[in-house]
Amino acid sequence: MPGYFTDASLIRRIHREQVLRISGARALLMQAAHPVAFAGFFMSTGSLEDPYARLYRTARVLDTIIFGEREAAERVTAAVRRVHSRTRGTLPYPAGKFAAGTPWAADDPELMLWILATLADSGILVYDRYVRPLSEREREAYWRDWRTVGGLFGLGAADMPAGYAGMREYMRAMLSGDVLHVSSEARQLGVDVVLRPPVPTRARPLLEAANFTVVGLLPARIRRGYGLGWDPLRAAALRVGAESARRALVPVLPRSWRFRGSEPLPAQPPTFMRPALQTS
Repeated sequence: MPGYFTDASLIRRIHREQVLRISGARALLMQAAHPVAFAGFFMSTGSLEDPYARLYRTARVLDTIIFGEREAAERVTAAVRRVHSRTRGTLPYPAGKFAAGTPWAADDPELMLWILATLADSGILVYDRYVRPLSEREREAYWRDWRTVGGLFGLGAADMPAGYAGMREYMRAMLSGDVLHVSSEARQLGVDVVLRPPVPTRARPLLEAANFTVVGLLPARIRRGYGLGWDPLRAAALRVGAESARRALVPVLPRSWRFRGSEPLPAQPPTFMRPALQTS
């Protein structure tokens, strides 16, 4: 059975690139910088106690939508919508402009749009830097694909910018406005969960390189909120490294190294992560 997307779809062509895994870590740090979204999508789901299980489930849902069959995509997103529909609460502490007691709902279209837009924004940024620059037409098509994803999660057409220019303006407004604020709890998530995941010892150098890239690709305001250092020398190193990878490395990588498979992630996470997923 066909899926919502084909091999010609921009979202599938972009996210089949292995390097796009970096975009997920960046998007997560961006999402957690919204205090109410952090409360609704992270704290309320037990993500801080069992973070890798939650992140793996989320990645698997998105993989099913992008690479899987239509029926499977509808099944997993219906389950997510059911959970969101009953997930409600109030902000337990003041954070930025939001007072303690601020109500939130996991299916709030404004919060869901922030989650969706950070995924799209991060995908474009990483693909542009490490694979090739996208044309305006391709950016439009990519955002159109993400609007389809948003619809599966319950967003209406009016809840999302109609075109890429609108999405870009939305991101600018969010980054220059007073909504975003990295709380101490979000800072813990960023440092302990996103930048220090459980990986085999042999993979640590690769993790450090990925972390360097993720930190460098964050907007300066968000990076400062997480207390992550940066300077012109590191910025230049990131820029040169990305240019070298895009021009000299990525084009000559074997297909098995450059591209991920067409199947969604398996039901179980990698073996090395499973001990971290056990809860009492």
